[in-house]
Amino acid sequence: MRELMERHQSWVYLVAILAGLGLGLASPSVTGSLGRLLWPLLGLLLYATFTQVPLTRLSLAFRDWRFLGALLTGNFVIIPLMLGVMAWWLPLAPAVLVGVLLVLLVPCTDWFISFTHLGKGDTGRAIAAAPILLLVQIVALPAYLWWFLGSDWLRIAISGQLLGAFAGLILLPLALAWLTERLAARHPNARRLVHGLGFLPVPLLASVVFLIAASQVNRVAGLTGVLAQVLLIFVAYLALAALLGRLLGHGFRLPPASARTLTFSFGTRNSFVVLPIALTLPEAWYVAVVVIVFQSLVELFGMVAYMAWVPSRLIPDRDGR
Repeated sequence: MRELMERHQSWVYLVAILAGLGLGLASPSVTGSLGRLLWPLLGLLLYATFTQVPLTRLSLAFRDWRFLGALLTGNFVIIPLMLGVMAWWLPLAPAVLVGVLLVLLVPCTDWFISFTHLGKGDTGRAIAAAPILLLVQIVALPAYLWWFLGSDWLRIAISGQLLGAFAGLILLPLALAWLTERLAARHPNARRLVHGLGFLPVPLLASVVFLIAASQVNRVAGLTGVLAQVLLIFVAYLALAALLGRLLGHGFRLPPASARTLTFSFGTRNSFVVLPIALTLPEAWYVAVVVIVFQSLVELFGMVAYMAWVPSRLIPDRDGR
């Protein structure tokens, strides 16, 4: 059941978004009261997702230095530099740029593993690398945003509301997930809890995008030009991420399965982790939320293409199978 949900999650999220848009247009007053559920759902989503990241097995990631070097170089050096060129070259409105940077700067740590498995990558290496990716991005993201957006963004970033959201919706679920995993290593009931939580990320994320679509529909109506603009950026990013995975896989002399894992890591971004940050921004920046949710939908359909293209054409097995 879990693999079935993950395989068809693109359609689950699309249905959730369309349903949310329909409800928001039909009953704007209802969506206002439903909006109170958003923060608890986000907290539960992040907790459930973090429990599926093996935080207690960090040492496993350091057994393959070539793979880890390629993974960190691509995600935290080359991709930020690529985005820096984009930010300098493309005439994006500040709020749109914030949304694009927030969502593209940090790599995914959850469904990246699922897509790696479905795309014939090395699932073991993906699982071992996920906690490294999560911890590095928590430290790197503020520095990246200051670098790209300057001191004005730094003042926004250190506001009490944003720091409170970061502590309550990222650090607290992360700490609770680590404690849950420690318990699961010793107690069967905790292991069953972790297993059961593995079924929740897809329905919880569907609920989150449903609520956001319902509450943002009237704003989205005036953003069709913006969405068309960022659609091109997100599709171009997926193409460049795939090329980068192939190039670094070859440059670091990785086997095909490991190179595919790189490609899925570069292609998937951590939209739901940066979403709470965007939701705490001032009203004038609301478009960043819409951009982040839209990117996650584009990415999911991009992953459908990746699963068919990466193992068969981009990075096939060396014996041609």
